Amino acid sequence: MIDPRNTPDHDAPETIEWKGDYITAKTRGRWEYVGRARNIRAAVILPLIGDDVILVEQYRVPLGCNCIELPAGLIGDEEGYADEDDLAAAGRELEEETGFRAGRLEEIGRFYSSPGMVSESFTLVRATELEEIGPGGGTDSEDIAVHRVSRAGLKDFLDRKRAEGCGVDVRLLLLLGQDIIAGE
Repeated sequence: MIDPRNTPDHDAPETIEWKGDYITAKTRGRWEYVGRARNIRAAVILPLIGDDVILVEQYRVPLGCNCIELPAGLIGDEEGYADEDDLAAAGRELEEETGFRAGRLEEIGRFYSSPGMVSESFTLVRATELEEIGPGGGTDSEDIAVHRVSRAGLKDFLDRKRAEGCGVDVRLLLLLGQDIIAGE
């Protein structure tokens, strides 16, 4: 077991350097990191239809380009949703972004995407028994393209999107894992 007392600055006081509506920049000793404001969390959805996965593409200002991602959304960021259940939020976000409704939502666990820099966690949710109920595309403030991709063709799809200048979210390693390990 790792003893946190052996990590420099583990017990230094946390200082809020800047606070916005959605992100808070903090320091603790010599560490600089960001977290979500107001206890906002995230849900990331792994939507599966047989051998296919549903992905989304949207422009991401911090990257300066489109990014291919699993559908995702914030939990507790809007008025009336502060106490929203993770699975309910995942179902709502899946419908908004992709136009698919899940017959089954299963919580896989809580994960951290970049723990040396960001304190934000997300709940990974597997969505199955999908039914297409609309076009997707997100809310009025979003411009999302929906892609249905065979898992067998995922690497080629991502290679094409990279060649077009798209970024690729790290969470897609989840689907590429076996290919990467096998050296394919």
